Amino acid sequence: MTTTNEAVLHARQVKQARSDRFRPYFVLAPAFLLTIGILIPFFVAIYLSLTDISLRSQNFSFVGLSNYAAMFRNPDFYHAVGVSLRYSLWTTGVEMLLGLGVAMLLNEEHRLARVMRLLLTFPLMVAPVIATLIWQLMTSPSVGIVANWLRRIGLGEFQWGAATGSAMFSVVIIDVWVYTPFVIILVLAGLRGLPAEPYEAASIDGAGPLTVFRSITLPMITPFLLIALIFRLMLSLQEFGIIFALTKGGPGDALVSMSLYSYQQGFQFYDLAKSIPVMFLLYLVVYVAANSLINSWRRAQSHAAGE
Repeated sequence: MTTTNEAVLHARQVKQARSDRFRPYFVLAPAFLLTIGILIPFFVAIYLSLTDISLRSQNFSFVGLSNYAAMFRNPDFYHAVGVSLRYSLWTTGVEMLLGLGVAMLLNEEHRLARVMRLLLTFPLMVAPVIATLIWQLMTSPSVGIVANWLRRIGLGEFQWGAATGSAMFSVVIIDVWVYTPFVIILVLAGLRGLPAEPYEAASIDGAGPLTVFRSITLPMITPFLLIALIFRLMLSLQEFGIIFALTKGGPGDALVSMSLYSYQQGFQFYDLAKSIPVMFLLYLVVYVAANSLINSWRRAQSHAAGE
């Protein structure tokens, strides 16, 4: 009987050891399949960018780096780069400042702060394209509530997305309305998790609010600010939906960003070979910016932890 029990126990141990040996492979399998699913289209796109592929024909041939050379010779490409950079700098800068300021105001325990924390999550539930359509209605000269308010203060002729000078302002306003709550939530989460001891020591030393913010609060929430900055900068550099829904890149080419420029080359002019290099360059810009911010985040996290 003892021998039988030992044999059963040994068989279980062998089965468990075998299961433990293969468990890491089962855990990594989804990540491996996802990586393969990403890399295959990536390398196919690299190859297609070296051809003259077009939606007008099923036949294409290898042309080397001529598509990249043509991209860098095209002045419209540099205009698109400028639009993307201006858009990302304006939206990210305004959202970070507003997000930090509003989060500081809402880091209190009273009824108004609790209600506002709830209300500020609503824009995040609205798709950017839907938010753009809502703003189009609100700024409509005939039925828009915002247009009506502007008329009352003598600004009824404001053109919003219809004029070159105000088009960038219009899309930035929509982006800020949609995504600032994201920054607020991240910064507020950081503020709610700060330890009380440094503030108690600062109060005993008689430090003022500005000194406390500059010396205690800001260094400790910098990792949260950098996380918000990483996500917002990456998305704003690639922004397509808000711009396309509001003006389709107009008036003229005033808002033709890199994403929109690539879309036009590929699906309006049917020249996929010239659209793919633009997206690769955009990927490179986003990668470099995100990698730099991640390194800054690691340093800020170590500094906040006192290392």
